[in-house]
Amino acid sequence: MAKLLVVDDESSICWGIARLGEGMGHRVTTAGSVEQGLDAAAADPPDLIILDVRLPGMDGLTAMRPFRDLVGDAPIVVITAFGDLQTAVRAVSQGAFEYVLKPFDLAQIRSVIERALRPAPVRADAGDQAADGEAALGMMGQSAGMQAVFHKIALAAHADAPVLLRGETGVGKEVAAHAIHHSGPRPDAPFVAVNVAALSPTVAEAELFGHTEGAFTGAQRTRKGLLAQADGGTLFLDEVGEIPLSIQAKLLRALDQNEVLPVGADQPVPTRFRTIAATHRDLRAMAAEGEFRLDLYYRLCAYEIELPPLRSRREDIALLASSFVHSRRPESTLSSEAVAELESREWPGNVRELRNAIDHALVVSHSGDIYPEHLPAAGGAPVAGSDAPGGLDSALAARARALMADPTAAGDVYNRYLEQVEPPLLKAAFDLHGRQCAPAARALGLHRTTLRRKLDQLGVDAAP
Repeated sequence: MAKLLVVDDESSICWGIARLGEGMGHRVTTAGSVEQGLDAAAADPPDLIILDVRLPGMDGLTAMRPFRDLVGDAPIVVITAFGDLQTAVRAVSQGAFEYVLKPFDLAQIRSVIERALRPAPVRADAGDQAADGEAALGMMGQSAGMQAVFHKIALAAHADAPVLLRGETGVGKEVAAHAIHHSGPRPDAPFVAVNVAALSPTVAEAELFGHTEGAFTGAQRTRKGLLAQADGGTLFLDEVGEIPLSIQAKLLRALDQNEVLPVGADQPVPTRFRTIAATHRDLRAMAAEGEFRLDLYYRLCAYEIELPPLRSRREDIALLASSFVHSRRPESTLSSEAVAELESREWPGNVRELRNAIDHALVVSHSGDIYPEHLPAAGGAPVAGSDAPGGLDSALAARARALMADPTAAGDVYNRYLEQVEPPLLKAAFDLHGRQCAPAARALGLHRTTLRRKLDQLGVDAAP
């Protein structure tokens, strides 16, 4: 039988956990404040403490240190209905065994109690690093999805295991990477961000691994690569799915051996860094298709964090939008009508699109408050001429009607229609991105091999 101490100012929470603990065969003491809890712990040190964050008088996080002085290594489980990234990080970094969000069910608490009372539980290292305010901007939210993300970031921050961030474009993967780095034990160490999709395929290896003087035409001096620049800190590989297969093997060796071999060098350079990768693609599916090395995937994905799209956490939109307004023009506010309009949209560009919409509104509204008429059109600016007679919409609709009326197109209208409207899009994206497949494919939401195949079919000479 173990001794449990429950510290919470909600009598219903204390009663429910006490009945559960007693049903599991434990002895349970409850307290409505930190001060009462400390007295109880001093009189009879518990084997497990379940501690609320917001309490009358001293708060739960501040109380963790005096509780620790009384109970030694006994696990402390933190519970709260008001979680955010800073709270999660602070709880885990101060040695909380677990961080549980209210409301919870008894089965969840039963599992936590069982794990906490097992011999030699694994705990996070102690410390007191708070998340950097700028890094956390955009990582706020009251939704259950974001609370779960905060918890995972807090756990990841104090471990050296490689992290893979997954999510749609614009959900804040780089912001999450910054939060992990700045909330960890080495916030002042280098944080080197690499947008893999933006690297030219011809120089990607030299950019990542560095090169010696004279290693290739134009290499007039020795240059340290991005991996070596991250030594002692964090390497963030954004859009990691775009790494060319020819470089993946060398990257895998660098991560396994903790050393990099610059282009043109005979001897590797020792280096050690924490790896955080991000992608909006399914790397396992890419590996199954031979487009990504499965061993590299396993090396990058020791711990995976999925970032939810903004449309699945609409309750966070008002909080995020107000924060963006305040950070740029503190004297302005969002009207309730503007908030309602923002919450009604789908936000395919996620948090990045929301931030851009607020920037637009601040320009249009001059120095006043923000109303719906100040916001950009949903889904971005309308295509010029699309609403006019003979405009883009009319032309596309006319072509669709013509194909539908063509008896020779029966059963193949869809494919024929795409054959006519897709080429201008692909060519425009290819030209706008310097005739490079990787950045053009990223903008289109296609894999670069798919875009290259389509361009080849169109007779466009695509760079490898």
